[in-house]
Amino acid sequence: MTTSFKPRRVSLAYSGGLDTSCIIPWLVETYGCEVIAVVADVGQGTRELEGIEEKAIRSGATKCIIKDLRQTFLDEFAYPMAVTGSVYEGRYLLGTSIARPIIARAQVEVALEEGCDALSHGCTGKGNDQVRFEFTFAALAPHLPVIAPWRLWNLKSREQMLDYLEVRNIPCAASAQKIYSRDANMWHISHEGGDLEDPWKAPPEDVWMLTCDPRRAPDSGAEVMISFRAGFPTAIDGVPMDSVTILETLNRVGGAHGIGRVDLVENRLVGMKSRGAYETPGGTILIEALNGLEQLCYDRDTLQWRQQVALQFARIVYEGTWFTPLRETLWEGVKKAAAVLDGDVRVRLFKGTASVSGRRSPNSLYSQEFATFGVDEVYDQTHAEGFIRLFSLPTRIRALRDASAMATKTPRTCARTPTECAGQVAR
Repeated sequence: MTTSFKPRRVSLAYSGGLDTSCIIPWLVETYGCEVIAVVADVGQGTRELEGIEEKAIRSGATKCIIKDLRQTFLDEFAYPMAVTGSVYEGRYLLGTSIARPIIARAQVEVALEEGCDALSHGCTGKGNDQVRFEFTFAALAPHLPVIAPWRLWNLKSREQMLDYLEVRNIPCAASAQKIYSRDANMWHISHEGGDLEDPWKAPPEDVWMLTCDPRRAPDSGAEVMISFRAGFPTAIDGVPMDSVTILETLNRVGGAHGIGRVDLVENRLVGMKSRGAYETPGGTILIEALNGLEQLCYDRDTLQWRQQVALQFARIVYEGTWFTPLRETLWEGVKKAAAVLDGDVRVRLFKGTASVSGRRSPNSLYSQEFATFGVDEVYDQTHAEGFIRLFSLPTRIRALRDASAMATKTPRTCARTPTECAGQVAR
């Protein structure tokens, strides 16, 4: 997209931060268009949302539309992702990634409702988010052009952007001294920039916002019991709650015990590595609990299949290719398997760790009668011999073949015949 294109009305994903505060007047001045600011409430907190509509209008927007997407975000995006067990590169619980499809979808919905003829976002040309937003745009509104100011304008630094707003008398809470770039939603908060750009430096304590230092967490620890229905959480400590309340509760309890801190150097989709610090207290507890429930309810083949799907699903979430037939197909399979994930899981929280301490389910495949080391009447241990012989049969046949071939090729140094040697291996 070039500045020669002249849209009449643009739908902008608006956060109220420095970037999008600059984008609104830039769009108006560059194209002479109206700007519809779309604010997606995915649980980033009242501090970020307070006064945001007034701020957008003062920046030059024609209208600011705020959409409360918190429950939808959890029920349709974050919780299904958790049920698939998706974790990117073994550590990242995909908090920023999973929010992009729902934000972009809301932006498209507003664009269609308001008669917009273009879409815009504040993602930089170095990051993953530009791909995630524009992939969703392509899936849901391929006819709408996309304006990406970071790939067009000549504002190259934070200082230049602050000067840009000051000249236009547009208020912004940002400052040139801002250390970290953060992104928050109900599932997590991410931190990048500042000292984190040096992977040798440990994250300073002022990075973290949701979790306490695990070393300073209560010595007593805590336990929380989560109830599930088909893999989705329904209650905490026996008290039924809606999706939002469950995660808010787990975030609060987990954060108090230092749960969910991750310091990661990851491989970005655009080809470079980046270092980020992530806090996902509630999500960490939920995934640990789901793993505990799977141990009871999934047979070995189903569990291993789900683990394989998790790698592919995590990549889909990370790359922002949510609205695709592949993602829908994978989810239908996982959802079918997860129909048995009913039950309760008790999770122990202690100084930064979350570990399952108990699990129960009406669909449990675990049988104490079969597993006991004591006397039982349901399992005859002598049957194991036949099973082992059949299980190892391909290896046994291969060993017999190799022994016979070696005996034929090697000069004889003993009185045993090749047949006798093979018989010894068979025994």
